[in-house]
Amino acid sequence: MGISPSKKQGRKFLNPIPTGEVKPGDIIPMMRAYATNKAEVVPKKKLGPFKTDPSIYQTPPKSGLRITLIGHSSLLIEIDGRTILTDPVWSQRVSFTQLMGPKRFFDPPIQLSDLPPLDAIIISHDHYDHLDKATIKYFAGNTVPFYCSLGVSKHLESFGIVKNYITELDWGDSAMIDHDCVITATPSRHFSGRGIFGRNETLWSSFVIKGSKHNIFFGADSGYFPGFKDIGEAFGPFDLAMLEIGAYGQYWPDIHMGPDNASNAFLQLNAKLMMPIHWGTFNLALHDWFEPIERLQQYAIDKKIELFVPEPGKPTEVNGAYNSRWWKPFMS
Repeated sequence: MGISPSKKQGRKFLNPIPTGEVKPGDIIPMMRAYATNKAEVVPKKKLGPFKTDPSIYQTPPKSGLRITLIGHSSLLIEIDGRTILTDPVWSQRVSFTQLMGPKRFFDPPIQLSDLPPLDAIIISHDHYDHLDKATIKYFAGNTVPFYCSLGVSKHLESFGIVKNYITELDWGDSAMIDHDCVITATPSRHFSGRGIFGRNETLWSSFVIKGSKHNIFFGADSGYFPGFKDIGEAFGPFDLAMLEIGAYGQYWPDIHMGPDNASNAFLQLNAKLMMPIHWGTFNLALHDWFEPIERLQQYAIDKKIELFVPEPGKPTEVNGAYNSRWWKPFMS
């Protein structure tokens, strides 16, 4: 089955399948749940410090595939001679202001100025925890190309990125990087917007990154939907699938998967290894900060899934299953 392009109703993009949103009747119960929540949503002690040795990037990975987890969905991906940065967020808070909003559990392990030369930056959608104004402004005046979902270019341009260096992609659209790496936007089940107005007027996507020897999937943000099987059939098999496992909750079950549905999505994707992302960096839900990864450990055993869980900031080659269990010393 092929990948269908996105659809709109008026100015608003639609999800691949009907997707519920927080209802007016949920507001009071949700506020009550936040007010009475006893979970350890923020670590009792600051995580880290995690530090990246930039000199490592002077030597290409022997395997051809190396991942550095910056945090959340920010990943530095070295794939078959190309270096790609996903959803870069270096700010302390993911919010419209740095005075309030979810704050980082640990500092970025590498400075922006210490990053190796980049061949591409991918922006999956325009939420604050994926599109960070301060970080994007750092790249203004740079010649690194951006690849983003439909409509997101207006934000990038307003942050100083030159239009000629931005490529918007609809679901199913592909772009070539230096003739040997292909980026393809694929569907996800989520939403978009950076405020009260303009909700869903820009698209949200996942991405397939296919190098000369390796093929990987960056899931970004998504609730579970049958499209994962379609993506696996159209673009798999994958050497690695990077899937969100955090920020789930009973009031928004359709837009974030959680570890259970993420593991189910992995099984649909036809991938060898699962890398959990979008957890352990910001407080975005009501669960313990470590709950997503702890639950995933058991699901992986039950469903015979091989995990790839590198420590933040540690460039790690993808040679097979690997679990650093870096969060364990920080658990209460």
